[in-house]
Order: sequence, then structure tokens, then C-alpha cells
Amino acid sequence: MSTDPKISDAEVTPPELYFNRRQIMRAAIALGTVGATVGIYRAFKQPAQKEANTAAIEGLVRPADTDANLASQGFKVDEPLTPEIDIINYNNFYEFTTSKEGVARAAANFKTEGWKIDVGGLVDKPTTFTMDSLKALSPPEERIYRMRCVEAWSMVIPWAGIPLARILEAVQPQSAAKYVAFETLFDPVRMPGQASPVLDWPYVEGLRLDEAMHPLTLLATGLYGKELPPQDGAPVRLVVPWKYGFKGIKSIVKISLLADEPPTSWNRFAPHEYGFFANVNPEVDHPRWSQATEQRIGELGRRKTLMFNGYEEQVASLYTGMNLRKFY
Repeated sequence: MSTDPKISDAEVTPPELYFNRRQIMRAAIALGTVGATVGIYRAFKQPAQKEANTAAIEGLVRPADTDANLASQGFKVDEPLTPEIDIINYNNFYEFTTSKEGVARAAANFKTEGWKIDVGGLVDKPTTFTMDSLKALSPPEERIYRMRCVEAWSMVIPWAGIPLARILEAVQPQSAAKYVAFETLFDPVRMPGQASPVLDWPYVEGLRLDEAMHPLTLLATGLYGKELPPQDGAPVRLVVPWKYGFKGIKSIVKISLLADEPPTSWNRFAPHEYGFFANVNPEVDHPRWSQATEQRIGELGRRKTLMFNGYEEQVASLYTGMNLRKFY
């Protein structure tokens, strides 16, 4: 844990430091985020939690298929899992704090009882799901995915969740629906980071409908066989493994099917840096740092970043004919 991770400041410095209209945030972010990310996680000595204090997921399905078949579908990565202690103590979740190491503490008392998700827009059967009714659509499945942050750090995470397609099929999208918009909870009392102007709240995200319906796209409700802890997006978050991690909106309360491309938080904040698609692409650098390599949390040195985060075989056909430098 004491080895120099050899990651430059430019690759991990949070983008909000570069925007004048957020000057008021500079001091806090510099102390809370840059100081930690320059040392990239290994330097911090006192994680808030050693394991998630959440219940085991009942009825979790671990696929009985062969590892080779699961890998060919993208459902399982044949790489060592990132330890749970790292996954739950190194997070980007600005609704609570811009400090990656501070999220677990800031979110520790976040309550999710009675959580509901409104799914509507261009659908024939708009529905408000409880967590129980959501899980009743399909038993939670385990998926072992790579997760690549736009800041160039990465993990391998054993998620549990429900294919997003099951929810969309249940509400019956209309023919005019082309996009899916997501919105997180807006409650600055429960999510104190929302009292800061670092982003426009609530956090919003979006996918094309075909991306949302892809078998790899998951509404995650857990990790490591347990319910999602607050710092990882409890009680439900989006996981799209071929896209940068910021597309994984957390603590979702609303899903809307739309005819037009919806706004997304980071694209609205800095459109020249964060595109709508946000597909992992080692050939398209972020304007301020290379995306060619990444730092896997827990490893020494860096590794090459894979096209579509290693899911090219499964998802490249979604973007046939598109200029991926223009539509980044």
C-alpha cells in the first residue's frame, strides 16, 4: 500500500478545479479530492468500513453456465475481483461529498426505506416500482464487470441486479421512445453534497433506448452478494460496463422514456469534455489527460485500457457507422 502509484496529477485532478464559476469550491475540493487522488487511494490508512453493513441479497442468482460462455456474453470477467473494502471506501458520489475517501462516512446514515422509482414518459404502462416490486420482475443476478472511471482508475466488481430491459419491457415503451432518462434523488438534507454548487442538481443521466435494452445494462441493487451500501448508490443504480463510470447514476428515483436525447449532468457541465455517449475509448483522450492506460485499484503500475472497456464484442455493433471521436 505504500508503493507510488505513478499516476500524474493531470490524469486524476477533478475537472471542477478547472472551471472559474466554481472557484468557491476550489479550496474544499483541493483538500478533499486532489490530495487523496494524487496518492490514489493506497495512501489513505483508515477506511470508513471494512465491509458493507447491509443485508445479504435473498434469491441471488449466480449463473450456472460455464465461465467461458459467461465471458463470451460479457457477464463475467476472468480477472481478480477488487476487494470489497476498496469498492466501498473509494467512491465518486458528489451528492454526499467530492472526497472519494469521505463518501462512506458522509453517506453512512442514508436511509432508503420506502424507496420508489417512477417509470413513465412514452410508455403504455407507467409504473411506480417499490424495491420489492422491482425485484419481483426478475430475481437479482450476479454480474462480474469491469468498471472504468473517466479519471483513469478502474475496478472489477461483482454486482447484483436486474437487467434494465426487464423494467422497460414491463412499462411497454411506445414507438416514439428513443432515449431513456434517469434522475437521482434530490434531497440536500439527506444528501448534503447537493447543498454545494459543484453540479446542477439533481444528477441526471441518459442512454439511447437500444443501449438501455442491451443485456449487459443492469440496474444494480447489490455488490458482493449484499444489498448496495449507501456510498455505492443505494438502493439502486445504473451499471453500463462499457461506458465511463460517471454514466452509472446512483440512488435513482425516476426513469423516463423520451423521443429526444436528454441532458446529462457532466455533459451539461462541460460539453467539450464529457460527451453523451461516454464510451470507454483508449483512442480518444480526455482534453486534459490520456485515456490509453488506467490504474486498477489494488495493482501496481498501469495497464492498457481496452476498447469499450473490454466489451467490444458485445456492444460495438450499437455504434456501427458512428464517428466515435465526434460522438464521444
